[in-house]
Amino acid sequence: MTVMRTLKGLAGVAAIAASVSCGDVVRQGRSPVYLVINSLQASAGGGTSGTLAGTLQSDVLTNVTSPAPCTTEAPCATIFSDNGEVSLRLSLRDLGTATDPTTPSLNNEVTITRYRVVYRRADGRNTPGVDVPYPFDAAVTVTVGADGASSGFQLVRNAAKQEAPLRALATNPDIISTIADVTFYGHDQAGNDVSATGSITVDFGNFGDPQ
Repeated sequence: MTVMRTLKGLAGVAAIAASVSCGDVVRQGRSPVYLVINSLQASAGGGTSGTLAGTLQSDVLTNVTSPAPCTTEAPCATIFSDNGEVSLRLSLRDLGTATDPTTPSLNNEVTITRYRVVYRRADGRNTPGVDVPYPFDAAVTVTVGADGASSGFQLVRNAAKQEAPLRALATNPDIISTIADVTFYGHDQAGNDVSATGSITVDFGNFGDPQ
């Protein structure tokens, strides 16, 4: 009897866990819209800041010649973060018909509240703090409506360039080539969870400073 009672108790716990898990899946897949990344670009910090491209050369150390006391003769070694920009749009699950297409409503608008960056290498050596920078989560807020939206975000943190493995690149000619997977998380106005992931190439090294 004791064994039977224990087995029934375990079965009940398993059933509850399964129902919670399934509920999460249903909730995440319940939104009538998909979040789509149109483009993911980045710009290097420092002298080339603001120039967006489909790949990023992330300079781990930049010699700055201004303002004072930094000069051409005595530049200041400076660490900059690198920024990204994402362009987002919505895609409806039910597109309607050619004569009566469906368009996103105000309830379909998606508000992004956070994102996560994970770095990986093509050779499979992906240990954070050894082969690639540590992944990180950060906040960003943008609402994507029927016309889409764009938002800036931090792709490479200043702190990452002061940690292994990037810190060592300041004094050697090596380059670490990675792919940054950026996942944006949010919800539609009915509370359904929505997310989308994009990727961009990021090469880390001590590159030549802009003239």
